[in-house]
Formats: sequence, structure tokens, C-alpha cells
Amino acid sequence: MSSTEAATPTLQALLDAFNAHDLDAIMSFFTDDCVFDTPRGPAPGGHRLVGKQQVRKGFQARFDGIPDIEYGQDRHWTCGDRGVSEWTIRGTQATGESIEVRGCDLFEFTDGKISRKDSFWKIVE
Repeated sequence: MSSTEAATPTLQALLDAFNAHDLDAIMSFFTDDCVFDTPRGPAPGGHRLVGKQQVRKGFQARFDGIPDIEYGQDRHWTCGDRGVSEWTIRGTQATGESIEVRGCDLFEFTDGKISRKDSFWKIVE
């Protein structure tokens, strides 16, 4: 099996773990020195979180900010050590406002695990 064939089901399983809000399962997909570039932050690249502890806190913040977040309308693909997931998130923000955003994640893989996740969201105006 090629790395592309192996990685695509991994991205679906990762999304399933996000929908279960299971941080332990989510973090099992990542390398110890992983990087998460958030969709928002002080720079054009968002806010960079480095290492499993920071990345886990970033994902927890997402669940805290949108407690009922659900990822749907998804598709995933990989090519070598890169991957992409497209999705729509829906939920209710901690402020009580509904949110529906189309976005994608760009992934880099190292030794079968995710070493970088770079998230992009459409801005709704």
C-alpha cells in the first residue's frame, strides 16, 4: 500500500475523532513535535502552536469556543507526504451565536503521522 492509500483513511479517522471531541484520539495522529497553524492569529499565517501540549490546548480551545462543533460535508486526499481535508463546521459558539464555516486543512506527514496541520476558514461577512 502506498503512503497515499494509507493517509487518506487516516484523515477520515482524524475527522471522526474531531467529531467525537476525543482529544486523546486526535493527538494520537500527531508527531511529538507537531505544528498547528491556526486560522486566526496575530500574523497572516495565524497563530503557530508547536508540540503536542500546545497543539492539544489549541484543539481544546476550539471545543471550548464551539462546544457542539461538528465537521461535515468532508472529503480528503493525499499525495506523498502531503494531505488535504475539506469540511464545513457547524455549531454554536460559546457566545450563543451559530456558526457555519467552510474550510480546509493542509497536512504534512512524517513517518505516517501528522507533523503539521495548517487550517483555513472562509470568513463570513
